[in-house]
Amino acid sequence: MASYVEAKIDGFPLKQLQPAKFSNPQFTASGEMRATVDFVELRTLWFNTGTLCNLKCKHCYIESSPRNDRLVYLDTNDVCSYLDEIGRLNLPTEEIGFTGGEPFMNPDAINIIRSTLLRGFHVLVLTNAMRPMMKLETPLLELRSQFGKSLSLRVSLDHHTQSLHDSERGDGSWEAALTGLQWLTNNDFSVSVAGRTLWNLNESTIRRDFANLFAEKRLSIDAYNSSELVIFPEMNPNDDVPEITAACWKTLNQNPANLMCANSRMVIKRSGDDKPHVIACTLLPYDTQFSISESLADAHRSITLNHPNCSKFCVLGGGSCSTRRDRAPSK
Repeated sequence: MASYVEAKIDGFPLKQLQPAKFSNPQFTASGEMRATVDFVELRTLWFNTGTLCNLKCKHCYIESSPRNDRLVYLDTNDVCSYLDEIGRLNLPTEEIGFTGGEPFMNPDAINIIRSTLLRGFHVLVLTNAMRPMMKLETPLLELRSQFGKSLSLRVSLDHHTQSLHDSERGDGSWEAALTGLQWLTNNDFSVSVAGRTLWNLNESTIRRDFANLFAEKRLSIDAYNSSELVIFPEMNPNDDVPEITAACWKTLNQNPANLMCANSRMVIKRSGDDKPHVIACTLLPYDTQFSISESLADAHRSITLNHPNCSKFCVLGGGSCSTRRDRAPSK
């Protein structure tokens, strides 16, 4: 049996995911044992501050928009309770990441970031650098003055050209994002950029084109440094991708301890829930099979790679959301 069914989108043939794939948490469609990832240690804790966003992108993995509140705003107390738990459990966590939606739309954003920095964590905020961020210029400058490079911001700039970036995020979004990016670099914030492979360009071409853009705009960002320009693999859960079996680790010469779910977790609060919840992955907030527990103390279970994103983004794409590239601890 073929591993995909044929379909067409905009006239182009597309390999669509076979329904039997990723349907059994223990076994692949071919009957092989599915790969799992054991938890190693919590190096990065993510918080999804809410799915509301000032944009509605065409290919947003979390479907953020001005109306999507499936994940509601976390408040300062929600976040601090988990930061306190890190201390009580003596976890080795150094980095706290905030994503959305657009994190700066959360009314508690500045208080949350400040509270996290005061506890000595490195903070990474993922933002589109548009109006919600720019409305907070004064408190952001105060945070930068007080905490310096302990605060990092990663700006989404999907493509180096206005036309293709705007085709994904909406007219005027490229110019607004660049304005915010220039403000951040001009004010000596620790800044990186997140680009995408949506247009089927190879990495060397993407880095070259962004390097030219950064030079033209006088942005002090090194496009050839993978920490300063992060290029994310694309994720479409309907596209055909191979399932990862237990035997794949040896075949691919990969260590599962290097994957995000071995070293990170994310806290979310679903609409209608009384309390936040810990989930395995930043990429799968709606899939309940990746929900783990309400506390970090119980968030150490192994994760079964039973989703196309596990294959496309993490294992085959080598993607990681953290600034501190997840690697197995040295012995």
